[in-house]
Amino acid sequence: MNGGQSESRGRVTVLAGRLSANRWVLSCGALAIFLVTWLAGEPVWGGIAVFLVLCAATVMAPAEPMRALAGTKPALAPALDNVSALSLADAIPDPIVFFDKEGVIVHANAAAAEAFGPLRSGSPVRLTFRTPEMQDLISRVLQAGAEKEGVDFTERIPVERLFRVTAAPVGEAEGLFVFVFKDQSEARRIDRMRADFIANASHELRTPLASISGFIETLRGPARNDAKARSHFLQIMEAQTARMARLIDDLLSLSRLEMKAFSRPGGTVDVAAVLGSVVDALRPLASELEVVVEKEIDAGPLSIRGDPDELFQVFENLVENACKYGQSGKRIIVSAARSQDGVVATVRDFGPGIPREHIPRITERFYRVDAENSRAQKGTGLGLAIVKHILTRHNARLEVWSEPGEGARFSVHFAPD
Repeated sequence: MNGGQSESRGRVTVLAGRLSANRWVLSCGALAIFLVTWLAGEPVWGGIAVFLVLCAATVMAPAEPMRALAGTKPALAPALDNVSALSLADAIPDPIVFFDKEGVIVHANAAAAEAFGPLRSGSPVRLTFRTPEMQDLISRVLQAGAEKEGVDFTERIPVERLFRVTAAPVGEAEGLFVFVFKDQSEARRIDRMRADFIANASHELRTPLASISGFIETLRGPARNDAKARSHFLQIMEAQTARMARLIDDLLSLSRLEMKAFSRPGGTVDVAAVLGSVVDALRPLASELEVVVEKEIDAGPLSIRGDPDELFQVFENLVENACKYGQSGKRIIVSAARSQDGVVATVRDFGPGIPREHIPRITERFYRVDAENSRAQKGTGLGLAIVKHILTRHNARLEVWSEPGEGARFSVHFAPD
């Protein structure tokens, strides 16, 4: 009986709710019916009958059309009641870390674990974020309690990333606080790229532009009628413009890589196939420089996760450098093998080698061990910087070994998937 009574009460409540939700529609309908019957001189009972039919239609109509007629929307609360706060936090792409009034981590969402590594519940938040600005932010939030605070936080490992961190209390008198990290790395990197481009491009382009300007002035003056000199100067100007074009291409390539530094490639690449394509493409250059290219590549596919075009660019740069700067050794060895740590690909030359003091800096932009030789070999000073950025995106590392007089070895270590 109790169940039946509860069900009946529920139905009455629903019907009453429909009448209440549409009370203005029904009122307007009743007024219109009364006016029509009164003006027509018809009995009032007929109007009352029409009004009752209208009420019955309102009560029996499906819920969705009535909701649309009344201008109301479905309530979201019942759906959200079935979703936990932790699930909502994990669905947010920005790193989020919850901690209590004791400064102990309560929960970190999936984005936070991806950005900062595993953050265990129960560990002190001060030991996780040790920079002075974060320590100061934690102190201010725990002391102020209900105030929102924000600072800039830089994470430098494995690559530098800048976050705008906002700290705020969760609810009222809950004793919980939250860090929300907004990644500002891309915007900051764009600003830096603009500044670097202006500084480096102005420096690197000044020499060829000055050379071209000087030759143009000479061709307009003393060499105006000298066909031999004009041909020679135009040849030099062509070489200088080609150098500027290579520089601009490398700068654009580097900027594109920096824009997607945190985006891991999704395809699968066979390192052995890429190395084979690179060697085949550079055989004419090696023959021209009288360098023999030897391959020592393990049989079978050496598959890794990567972008084939970018990895071709990496090994093309390394093999080309080995041919040009290790030319005196007359041979280079290109090898690849699977190791316990993944796949290792190596390019070895037997040229003059690289002095040790230069090795830590050779992947910097525009850094040259021998500036004159590099320019003579048509280098832009950006090749190894591009290599470093591509390998960082592929979660790989570059290892350089060299001894003066014994050549140089560049090894690329790809981690297993």
